Amino acid sequence: MMRSWMMQSFLLVREFVAQNNTGQIKHVIQILSQEFALSQHPHSRKGGLIGLAACSIALGKDSGLYLKELIEPVLTCFNDADSRLRYYACEALYNIVKVARGSVLPHFNVLFNGLSKLAADPDPNVKSGSELLDRLLKDIVTESSKFDLVAFVPLLRERIYSNNQYARQFIISWILVLECVPDINLLDYLPEILDGLFQILGDNSREIRKMCETVLVEFLKEIKKNPSSVKFAEMANILVIHCQASDDLIQLTAMTWMREFIQLAGRVMLPYSSGILTAVLPCLSYDDRKKSIKEVANVCNQTLMKLIMPEDDGDNIRQFMLQQLDGTADESFSNRKNSSDQSNTSQDLNTSNHIGESVTIDHSQEALDLDGIVLVLDRHLHDTVTGMMTRIAVLKWLYHLYIKTPRKMFRHTDSLFPMLLKTLSDESDEVILKDLEVLAEIASCPAGQTEGQDSCESNSTQNSQSELNIPISASTPLNSCRPRTLECSPSTPTMNSYFFKFMINLLKQFNNEKRLLEIRGPFIIRQLCLLLNAENIFHSMAEILLREEDLKFASTMVQTLNSILLTSTELFQLRNQLKDLRTTESCNLFCGLYRSWCHNPVATVSLCFLTQNYKHAYDLIQKFGDLEVTIDFLTEVDKLVQLIECPIFTYLRLQLLDVENNPYLIKALYGLLMLLPQSKAFQLLSHRLQCVPNPELMRTTPSEKPTAPNRQVPLEINYSELLQHFEKVQNKHLEIRHQRAGRNDQLDRKPPRDTETTYCV
Repeated sequence: MMRSWMMQSFLLVREFVAQNNTGQIKHVIQILSQEFALSQHPHSRKGGLIGLAACSIALGKDSGLYLKELIEPVLTCFNDADSRLRYYACEALYNIVKVARGSVLPHFNVLFNGLSKLAADPDPNVKSGSELLDRLLKDIVTESSKFDLVAFVPLLRERIYSNNQYARQFIISWILVLECVPDINLLDYLPEILDGLFQILGDNSREIRKMCETVLVEFLKEIKKNPSSVKFAEMANILVIHCQASDDLIQLTAMTWMREFIQLAGRVMLPYSSGILTAVLPCLSYDDRKKSIKEVANVCNQTLMKLIMPEDDGDNIRQFMLQQLDGTADESFSNRKNSSDQSNTSQDLNTSNHIGESVTIDHSQEALDLDGIVLVLDRHLHDTVTGMMTRIAVLKWLYHLYIKTPRKMFRHTDSLFPMLLKTLSDESDEVILKDLEVLAEIASCPAGQTEGQDSCESNSTQNSQSELNIPISASTPLNSCRPRTLECSPSTPTMNSYFFKFMINLLKQFNNEKRLLEIRGPFIIRQLCLLLNAENIFHSMAEILLREEDLKFASTMVQTLNSILLTSTELFQLRNQLKDLRTTESCNLFCGLYRSWCHNPVATVSLCFLTQNYKHAYDLIQKFGDLEVTIDFLTEVDKLVQLIECPIFTYLRLQLLDVENNPYLIKALYGLLMLLPQSKAFQLLSHRLQCVPNPELMRTTPSEKPTAPNRQVPLEINYSELLQHFEKVQNKHLEIRHQRAGRNDQLDRKPPRDTETTYCV
């Protein structure tokens, strides 16, 4: 019966075609559509579908004139509840498309929309029929040059977000086909579908994930071949989002794309740096389970960092630094910045990618989002769960930005400074090292110069200086109010206003975190001496400690600094400078250190030993009889005796051979011996002094007279005033200890008022 019905429809339409009777043809198609294909009765719908397919076959090449009337009722049947009718509709449409071929392309979107629904059909027969129709339509699109990609992309963008596995598979298969057609440039519309592709990449089906991965690999190959036609900027944020995905495959793929984008597009990616860093930095702390992602993220991070250039600072940084040293930078800065900004926005930059293809890039699109980058870096520093490698990368970024864009970075220094100081308490030595590099760069960069110094600090410094009558030289550090530079001597590097601020806050942090001082204090100070200048470090810290109100902390800090000064290889040059005191600068340094070293009597004596001021050391030890001798005091003396036996004081031990010219050295050592109880240190020093030769035996001839000492006493140093200063400082320490002891005694003797208030706090 169906064959008969199909044959009747075929013959009838064939006759009208021969007569060129378009009106009757349309009338037949309308009857088949309205009265049969769209009928309420299933058998009528089935007959209508067969009839429409027969009409299409009868029309042959002329079917293209009636495609809308033929296709629409068939597509309506795709939604029929009866699976058999859906199958007949699929079969009918197959015949219609097979006859019309390329003529169906203007109706491609409606056909694609209908097929995407059938791809997810639960009936296997319907799905099988839809696959045949799908293959036919793909063949037509592949062999035709009239496919309207512009009209199709909006539908593809909509359908690509389907959650149905079969619909996703259908979408991916079509993208693969379109990507292989030479005349279709799907790359131009990749920003429209890239997000959806990454969504599909996270599908539960392994087959679909593999298909999607293949599509993305092909797109990436095409991007590498034709980077000049790629809309990198439009896809950057899409990649940023998926680089943070919880799915490993999505994250690795997105990170791989990001790596290629940064390498191919270069500075075009700079405006998206903050987002890229948000995605990349956490990956740097991944363990071996995500090693691949970590390695790709590391390349992204390093490549992005290399894109930052001095030109991102706004103008010629070299010219600025030279003007800064002359003191002329401030006047020209605002004028040069305005002119530079105007020129940058209108300038085009021709760059070359790594495959040699020239890419013209609008320079205005390369603006560095420095504020966003700093915000991201600061957030990672504040985050307590940030991994060690991420923290190191953050600090490397900050250091790099201060090197490349110092002027812009110093606008953020006040907000970054507290967290950088806090990072010194990190558990990782490597993190602390990188943190110190950043702080050292901040403290020494010429871009950090400010007008004048704090008047209160300068006044108090000058007052302290006048008390000891220390000679002033043009290079005396931190003792004069200069508008731009703080120099310790002509040979030391220039420090900016943040240097002294850094020293103050570092000592404050040591005071607040005693464990930090105990465990990491020497390590931090030694590294700073390498990164900056040892003389600057010690002179500034000594000056700050001179005004320290917490005398106990001052004494502890002086003890730490003294130990570093005497034992660290990093301080070899500074020790040599202090050893001879032959220059005005070295005398000023000795006086500056001495004033603060007075907080710790034993450290003061060791400083005198280091500087070969043996007479003054003897005078100091004579004063020890007036001091309160405690266990801690004797322990420090014990350590000093041990230190005298170390290589650093080899010259001192050799000077014991010249008894007649070094009498105060021997007296000072005997003074230390008299302070010590009968202990190992006592035995050690006693044995050393027993080795001191008889001066009479050391003379080569009986008439030989004692030679004059090789080293003259520096005239710039007033030792009597230094001794008075020592007594003054120690009296303050004694007074504070007595006050503290008095308060403790009062608390011990204070009886409780009654039983109700005994336990009240």
